[in-house]
Amino acid sequence: MPAYSAFTDKAKSPAKVWLMTTTQWEKASGLPASLMAMATAQEFKAKPGQTVMTANTDGEIDAILFGLGNGKDALAVAALSAKLPKGDYEIAADGGLTFAQIAAGWADGAYRFDRYLKDKATPPHLVIGDDEAAEAVTREAIAIHRLRDLVNTPAEDMGPVAIQGTISDLAERHGATLETVIGDALLEQNYPLVHAVGRAGPEAPRIMELTWGPEDAPELALVGKGVTFDTGGLNLKTGNYMRLMKKDMGGSAHAIALAELVMGANLPVRLKLYIPAVENAISGTAFRPGDVLSSRKGLSVEIDNTDAEGRLILADALTRASESNPDLLIDFATLTGAARVALGPDLAPYYTDDEPLAAQIAEGSASSGDPAWRMPLWDPYLSMLKSPIADLVNSASSSFAGSLTAAMFLKQFVDADRWVHLDIWAWREGKYGRPAGGAACGLRAIWDAVQARYAN
Repeated sequence: MPAYSAFTDKAKSPAKVWLMTTTQWEKASGLPASLMAMATAQEFKAKPGQTVMTANTDGEIDAILFGLGNGKDALAVAALSAKLPKGDYEIAADGGLTFAQIAAGWADGAYRFDRYLKDKATPPHLVIGDDEAAEAVTREAIAIHRLRDLVNTPAEDMGPVAIQGTISDLAERHGATLETVIGDALLEQNYPLVHAVGRAGPEAPRIMELTWGPEDAPELALVGKGVTFDTGGLNLKTGNYMRLMKKDMGGSAHAIALAELVMGANLPVRLKLYIPAVENAISGTAFRPGDVLSSRKGLSVEIDNTDAEGRLILADALTRASESNPDLLIDFATLTGAARVALGPDLAPYYTDDEPLAAQIAEGSASSGDPAWRMPLWDPYLSMLKSPIADLVNSASSSFAGSLTAAMFLKQFVDADRWVHLDIWAWREGKYGRPAGGAACGLRAIWDAVQARYAN
């Protein structure tokens, strides 16, 4: 079984952890007398994040009582693991959460991005055992940890070359093949939008195509937006909007993580991973507002705003992914601020016209506790993307329905029977003891849905 820094299969004398909702606490019994006494003294009510601890005679934590409130936050345990000292801990009462939810929450709170810190993190260890379920949550924790590291790494160290290195390492670990098209070769092999967006960057733009699994298995195609830094191009972002743009490759990080989960679980699929990687920079070769660009699909695109660049590179990648007629096509992208306005930082909006697929994702969201919400692909809004001189304009002139019109733009380049697009943030603010920074958004919901579809 693979090892993860915040998990252990067994421990000699772990501290016991009782998770309690407010309703459960009203009927609680069987807890150590010392813990009950401490809870009474501190007026414990099992409110979200409320914590009571006791220690043994050696001063070591031996019992913990942790409040879950109404129990609806599936990752609530993150607020506990985020503040615990190093040591071994074992769940004595689950508070109504599943084993997978507890493990995901624990890993979430224990995570620290310490690449540039002299003092490295020493996370607390959750005892998870060594069975098949433990192996599954470990694989998930490792994939999400890598996802967050990718998003948190500054663009100086996470440009298109580094993205390629990450995928190359992934391919080597799982026996996959990788083909990469770089620089002017993008024009020769018909990826004109990827080339146009990335040609001004300090590192050459590229598209990576990873292939794994038997040829006769149903094809699962994954696409991720890999804009390693987004200045906005000639439509330059202001400083406050540019500050977090190292995370604009978060879609690629999610697609890479999902690919790692698929291969690690040995799902019976033919996996294809497509990552276009560029930096949307400014130089004399930058693409301009008013330019009309060609695409792999043959549709022309008038550029209204160079800050709507992610949908351009996705357009070529989605066209390529559709050419092999996949059974399911999934794309992840940090595409619009409008998605955050609509649903806030935590809910991941997803778009699909396939009703059974939408239901599977909703079920995956519910079972994993990873919030995702279906949004409409409203065909009449395609009129907002009309251009007088090209087939499409890349950015609607209206300020309304920004996430929806972006999804409608992408839809014009998809020729797969089943497609879902996720407009994610790939980030979160620091709250409830969880550190601010790169975060998995909708990944676990999609992973549950993918397993339900393909697992034997």
